[in-house]
Amino acid sequence: MAVKIYKPTTPGLRGMTGYTFQEITKSKPERSLTKGPRKHAGRNSLGRVTVRHRGGGNRRLLRVVDFKRNKLDINARVAAIEYDPGRTARLALLYYVDGEKRYMIAPVGLKVGDIVVAGAQAEIRVGNSLPLASIPVGTTIYNIEMQPGKGGQFVRSAGTSAQLLAKEGEYAQVRMPSGEVRLIRQVCYATIGQVGNTEHSNVKLGKAGRKRHMGIRPSVRGTAMSPRDHPHGGGEGRQPVGMPGPKSPWGKPTRGYRTRRNKKTDQYIVRRRSKSGR
Repeated sequence: MAVKIYKPTTPGLRGMTGYTFQEITKSKPERSLTKGPRKHAGRNSLGRVTVRHRGGGNRRLLRVVDFKRNKLDINARVAAIEYDPGRTARLALLYYVDGEKRYMIAPVGLKVGDIVVAGAQAEIRVGNSLPLASIPVGTTIYNIEMQPGKGGQFVRSAGTSAQLLAKEGEYAQVRMPSGEVRLIRQVCYATIGQVGNTEHSNVKLGKAGRKRHMGIRPSVRGTAMSPRDHPHGGGEGRQPVGMPGPKSPWGKPTRGYRTRRNKKTDQYIVRRRSKSGR
C-alpha cells in the first residue's frame, strides 16, 4: 500500500496524506458477514460517559472477523481484499470449499486467488494458521491466541508482527511488537506473516474533520479548564500544572504511573517491554 499526498489547495489539505486503496479489490462488504452496531457515544448502560471524546462519526457496518480460524484442514480461497472502517488492518474474504464465507485479517503478501488453510499439518506459508508447536522457531506471526480456542487476541493492528523465539516444555516464547517476551502455550494458534497495511502510521489526518468522521470528538487541555473541571485548571494567565506530576480529571497520576493490575499473568512475562515500545 502506498500513501497518497494531496495538493495543498486548501489549508486542510496542506500536509494531509491518505490511502491509495490500490490493494482493495471489493468496494462493498459481504452482507452475510456484517452487523449494524448501535452507537453509544462512550456511554454505558446507565447513560454515563465511561470513554471520553466519543460521538458522531460516519455510519459504519461491523465486519464479523474469524479470529479463531477453527475450520481445520479445509482449504479456503482468497476472494477479495477489503477495507474495514473499524480497524487499521485490511480484511481478506475467504471462500471455503464447503461454501462457507469468512473474514480474516489480511497479511502482507496475501493476494486474491491464494489458498489458505488452518491446522496442525498446514504448510508454513503466509496466511496459514497453525499451533505454535507446529511453527518453526524464528517465524514471524500475528493474530496469536492467549488461551486455546478463544481466538487471536495479540498482534492484530496494521503493520504489526511478533516472532517465535523458543520452545520449552508446554510453552513457547514469543516476542511481541512492544519488545515484551511472553510465554504462550504451544497449543495456541497463530497465523503466519505480518499484518498488512504497513504504511498506516505514515498517514496524516491533516484537518480536524477527519477525526470527527472517525467518531472522535475534540479533547480540551486540562490547563484551559477551571479548577472544578480539572486538577490542572485555574490560575491567572498561563500556569504550570502546580503539582509534582500531571493527573487525570479524577486525580489519578498519568506520567510514569503503572496502570497494569493483572498480576496473575506476570508469571508468563519473561522480559518486560522495552521503553521504545511504550
